[in-house]
Amino acid sequence: MSAIFRRKYQCLFERRTILEKLTSIEFVKPCYKARELSKAPIQGWRVYGVYLVRSFSTQSNKFPEYEMPSVTWGVVQGRKEKLVSRVIICDYLKGLGIITDELEEVELPSTVEVMRERVEFLQKIGLTIDDMNEYPLMLACSVRKNVIPVLGYLEKIGIPRSKMGEFIRNYTQVLHASVVVELAPVVKFLRGLDVEKQDIGYVLLKYPELLGFKLEGTMSTSVAYLVSIGVNPRDIGPMVTQYPYLLGMRVGTMIKPLVDYLLSLGFPKKILARLFEKRAYVLGYNLDETVKPNVECLISFGIRREVLPSLIAQYPQILGLPLKAKMSTQQYFFNLKLKIDPEGFARIIEKMPQIVSLHQHVILKPLQFLLDRAIPAEDVAKMVVKCPQLVALQVGIMKNSYYFFKSEMGRPIKELVDFPEYFTYSLESRIKPRYQRLQRKGIRCSLPWFLNCSDQRFEERLQGDYIETETVGPSFFMGGKLELPSTEIVSEEEDESDNEVLYRRTVSL
Repeated sequence: MSAIFRRKYQCLFERRTILEKLTSIEFVKPCYKARELSKAPIQGWRVYGVYLVRSFSTQSNKFPEYEMPSVTWGVVQGRKEKLVSRVIICDYLKGLGIITDELEEVELPSTVEVMRERVEFLQKIGLTIDDMNEYPLMLACSVRKNVIPVLGYLEKIGIPRSKMGEFIRNYTQVLHASVVVELAPVVKFLRGLDVEKQDIGYVLLKYPELLGFKLEGTMSTSVAYLVSIGVNPRDIGPMVTQYPYLLGMRVGTMIKPLVDYLLSLGFPKKILARLFEKRAYVLGYNLDETVKPNVECLISFGIRREVLPSLIAQYPQILGLPLKAKMSTQQYFFNLKLKIDPEGFARIIEKMPQIVSLHQHVILKPLQFLLDRAIPAEDVAKMVVKCPQLVALQVGIMKNSYYFFKSEMGRPIKELVDFPEYFTYSLESRIKPRYQRLQRKGIRCSLPWFLNCSDQRFEERLQGDYIETETVGPSFFMGGKLELPSTEIVSEEEDESDNEVLYRRTVSL
């Protein structure tokens, strides 16, 4: 018996030595009976083997914003004791309404007190019992070793504490991550893409799964491909800030097929790259379910195939809308109010595709203003087909311009019907100053002659000894140069290719 007692005492002494090396502890007298263990104080104390130990570790001060738990793992038990403790803990969790099926093969703490602190801590940061049922494995994360370091790092990089629960709810697996091995490298990668430091939190809130990506995988290949088609590397950061999901898109199955299809429509590569820089969300449109059906819808409504690139460059969102329903509704509306036929409606959409998303009560206000000025409905229809921007103007601005036209200029309504673009020019900065200069020089001319030109061109016209003949404006066709319907030869400096026009429209976005 004495030999057995000595061996047991020696084993206990070895445990004491190991614990002293791990942390500064204060030993209390040994408790050899299980019933005495149950009487041991829990708050501020931990049970190791048959000793009660109190930790004086300074780690709790590392993240002062989160209160460290008083208990971590509890008793170091044998196999039978672990089974009993697991049953007790599972019963406790079931009592809270937590389904424990996924926790059967996971290591759990040895006491209910530890598990209770985990549940309460998760609730404190904004998680609910339903959230825990969605991902029960979060209950296997040590608060001290896993949760608090991760939360402290997330708050440091810009995730507000008020949204921490929402962030964890959207990407619960982050609780298992290593700050040094997994999280920090992703943040460093984002900074390397020129994502601003203050935008890191915003990007991760939009797409928290980024923290689980491998640097050498999808993120790197998607960036490399976009740069290869002409996207400026310095614009990758703003693109990621605007649409971080592009870093999770596979090149072969998502990005490249979309790029190839848009190129097949007549987009020059340079223009497509600029489009992605300004409207990165276009990359997220599903090619087969959204983009192709919408392009086919546009063609079916009479949109000419050669103007598709120009139309999309003006309004890229049109590729992602429920387009057929919107086009049908607007076509019926314009036919009902102004008797505009399908061909006229197609010309309207070609010039101003944003009309498909305008509310009809917004469109109706400027139309009603023109009708109230005793302009016949068929003339209003001609004006809208020629200048669709009319339907998006504010009525107050139109009133001021119309009053100046009638009272100061004293011109017939027919000139407005022929040149509806008059309403799109600023009254104070263009119409009034130029008209007053014409009056001082005694020049009588049409509206487009003095409005539809640059300041430099207007000055040249004022200095001329004669009024030049008015010609029809230039027409734009994809795949060729700008062509003027006159015999005038256009110099290379004044000539502008379709690529340049598309680029100008894309940049103007």
